[in-house]
Amino acid sequence: MRIVVLDDDSLQMGRGSPWKGLEGMGEVVAYGSTPAELVEERAREADVLVTNKAVLDAGLIGRLPRLKCIAVTAAGTNVVDGAAARRRGIPVCNTPAYGTDAVAQHVFALLLELCRRTALHDASIRDGEWARRGTFCYWLTPQMELTGRTLGVFGYGSLGRRVAEIGHAFGMDVVACSHHPQPAPDFAPFAFADRDELFRRADVVSLHCPLTEETRGVVCARTLALMKPGGIVINTSRGPVCNSADVADALRSGHLAAFGADVLEKEPPSADDPLLSAPNTLITPHLAWATNGARQNIIDITVENIRCFAAGRPQNVVNP
Repeated sequence: MRIVVLDDDSLQMGRGSPWKGLEGMGEVVAYGSTPAELVEERAREADVLVTNKAVLDAGLIGRLPRLKCIAVTAAGTNVVDGAAARRRGIPVCNTPAYGTDAVAQHVFALLLELCRRTALHDASIRDGEWARRGTFCYWLTPQMELTGRTLGVFGYGSLGRRVAEIGHAFGMDVVACSHHPQPAPDFAPFAFADRDELFRRADVVSLHCPLTEETRGVVCARTLALMKPGGIVINTSRGPVCNSADVADALRSGHLAAFGADVLEKEPPSADDPLLSAPNTLITPHLAWATNGARQNIIDITVENIRCFAAGRPQNVVNP
């Protein structure tokens, strides 16, 4: 079995190969990154392809006769045409729940910074502001607490559930929108809601849905208008779930108080991305998932996915 890793630099695991767990399973060829024009050449002799950002579309999958399994080193699999793989009998295996705690904690890192602006106040102190004022305290922005606010969790998988739990621990009421029926948690207040009701009720909307044609642009002028004035949106799912121009307009009008994101429609963003010049934004470079523990989880799950495939019992298959 020939296993080809197309882009293991995306995991940034440091020195040495992270794929020692694949030893003994076949020939392993790992590339740090693979530009689009070289994907087919490098994938041609692969029985198993491991990808993170390298795109495997229907045309390419059809031109790889040896290919038997695709392992995606992420939870989202939009870089692979799963339907085309299914027609060939090729399982596409992802790495679910590898970074649930890491991403959930990043959601609240963004949210708390937007509510309290700790970095802004720290910088002002170092610039002499506290000494100039001569008072025992001051604040440069409204100080918002989460207790009693309503958290809307759009997408209620394992990550959405963890965010809901943390929100509840902060004293928030929680409403959630789920594409599939889910049991309610054992805390209250909690309610399921459809999309529009969630946007109407939430003070904070946190996005945890996959990118599909149904969810693309779900945060747009129409859904933002449903929100109460002064709301906050947090996006750690996929950039295109939000219409950047509409979010920027809502921020400039003041209807939306703040926007925090770890993902953007285009990554890296162009200089004219409307969110870069919009007020009250906090953007991090797609790092919510990137704790040391979460990255090791990706490696471990991917190795086990390939091991299970080789044993004839593929797991974490997203295109059954």
